[in-house]
Amino acid sequence: MSEVQPSSREHAPRDPSIGVAAIAPERDDLRENDWTQRLVLFLRVMAVISICKGLYHWAQITGFVGGEDDAFEYQSMAWQTATVYFAVIELVAAIGLWLATPWGAVVWLTTVVSMAVIELMFPAIYGGSLLVVSIEALLLAAYLALAWMAARERPP
Repeated sequence: MSEVQPSSREHAPRDPSIGVAAIAPERDDLRENDWTQRLVLFLRVMAVISICKGLYHWAQITGFVGGEDDAFEYQSMAWQTATVYFAVIELVAAIGLWLATPWGAVVWLTTVVSMAVIELMFPAIYGGSLLVVSIEALLLAAYLALAWMAARERPP
């Protein structure tokens, strides 16, 4: 039997540019969509919150929350109108937010601004809580910051 001679290829030095590192994505490529992922996570959290808010408004309309004195029929027309508006628009926003669609963000932004305006300009409807306005403003600022950072990730 004859011995198998090693080929010259096995003894040649390896080219450092060829290998796993050359075909593996760089660390920057893996982190390319971090802000977009954070934005989608934020939108999903806002979707869950919008569902809760929408269901709460429907519970007010149907009488599942509050006593007989707080019944929907005994409230002012402005309160009834605002409650029905938010009962519908919050759930529509939740769907769009969960799907991370542009229209979902627009509808959600409409709910945020609407609630802030009602609290500030028409305090007789829901009580004019500055805490609610502050929370809505904080959520709006968080959305704008995340959207800005996500937009910067994507090339034009």
